[in-house]
Amino acid sequence: MKFGLAAFVTDEGIRPEELARAAEDRGFESLLVPEHSHIPANRKTPYPGGGDLPRPYYRSLDPFAALAAAASATDRIKLGTGICAVFQRDPIHTAKEVATVDYLSNGRFLFGVGGGWLREEMRDHGTDPAVRLRVVRERIQAMKALWTQEIAEYHGEHIDFPPSYLWPKPVQRPHPPILVGGMGPTVLDRVLDYGDGWLPNLIGQPPERLHAMLRKLRDKAADAGRAPVPVTVLGAAANGEEFDRYEELGVERVLFLLPTAPGDETLARLDALAELVGKQDTHKER
Repeated sequence: MKFGLAAFVTDEGIRPEELARAAEDRGFESLLVPEHSHIPANRKTPYPGGGDLPRPYYRSLDPFAALAAAASATDRIKLGTGICAVFQRDPIHTAKEVATVDYLSNGRFLFGVGGGWLREEMRDHGTDPAVRLRVVRERIQAMKALWTQEIAEYHGEHIDFPPSYLWPKPVQRPHPPILVGGMGPTVLDRVLDYGDGWLPNLIGQPPERLHAMLRKLRDKAADAGRAPVPVTVLGAAANGEEFDRYEELGVERVLFLLPTAPGDETLARLDALAELVGKQDTHKER
């Protein structure tokens, strides 16, 4: 099982290139960053984690610019979105950004996508929350066409464009892994429909729910004649208690949620997490 990080990178915390370099130096396999274009001042949608919306949500950097900076400062660590707000993004422009970061990182990009939660943010981009999951599906299909075909076109209910060229193509073929985020009632069907992996977010979720969904995903994949689906768990508790259970259920990657903080505080937190991972590796060797 691989260990990585998920973190809001903001103008008030450690810079993305410094974070990525420090994570790589400590042996972490991956770093994912989320996306919010803006936070509407008159938001009525409740925060899924409960309580007030945390400050980093208001100040997050653009994920693709941040990951490009991280790629320039690293050599091995995988870099990705967790998640990219595909439902409120132009798919042609996003396909270009994904391919560009994959190129700049020499094929280290992970494309985490999802259905989102902040209705007012979606509406400001012209997306009807009621149909956003259908919009995501079409945009993923359209981007796959742009990444894999020399001349691509797409004609759907929500997305429509004529035969077009788009370069660069991603380094990873046929495209970077698409990790479908969420723990909603239809997420496993969406994973099997257009995803290469599942990205469940454990914030505010009991462990037993994840366990049940992992077993259900395994059964659904088998029924569909598909190989086991890679799973990246976001927001794992930093105590090691669930790690053995994750491995038993086929989890490929565990991401610790890293608080947004200045450099010295972040580096100390990374050191503590690296020590935890080291203890886990020692435990497995015995």
